Amino acid sequence: LDLVRRIVVHCDLPTTCVHTRKSRVVLPGFFRATKNWDALVIHERRLLGVFEFKSQVGSFGNNLNNRSEEVIGSAADLWVAHHHGAYGDGPRRSRTRAAEYSSALLNPNLMSDPRPPFLGWLMLLEECDASLAPVRCEEPHYPVFEEFRSASYAQRYQILCERLVERQLYTAAALELSVAKTDKHRPLSPATSIRNLFAEFSGRLLAAQI
Repeated sequence: LDLVRRIVVHCDLPTTCVHTRKSRVVLPGFFRATKNWDALVIHERRLLGVFEFKSQVGSFGNNLNNRSEEVIGSAADLWVAHHHGAYGDGPRRSRTRAAEYSSALLNPNLMSDPRPPFLGWLMLLEECDASLAPVRCEEPHYPVFEEFRSASYAQRYQILCERLVERQLYTAAALELSVAKTDKHRPLSPATSIRNLFAEFSGRLLAAQI
């Protein structure tokens, strides 16, 4: 949250753009009424940035699928709501149903705003033997994609981050591994690092002012 504020100031925007209080981070959804995010950046009524921050210590098997479903669903909900004009002062399209030609996810060719908000996701994961060990996949009917076979929980989160960005669900997604009770942390790749997440965000803020 502090990094969000620092980057906003660095890009010559007022700190009042950044909203982190629980009552101020609510956005309308399309499939549900509202969603609480961790940080919003709104300047002159324009939604510039949306952030979700997660962490996980232990219970990797129980929580990874839940976290995956949350992050995918939240993005899908936001982009359809944005496509229907939920975030801004312009006219809203009908929100009673999605027409057949409507974009289910982010599609710049169909959206009224050619510069959509920055959407970022960060997972801080405990680095330990359990999160780094290979995990067996259950395949009773069909084979899993090869990259998931014997992948650790950390590697599965890495694949998730890469594909969230590849499929344009998120502008940037980051995975940082951190050893418990230390300040050590590291990414598994530069593209999904916390450095890249905020570099992408700062670039988007600068471009938004042009």
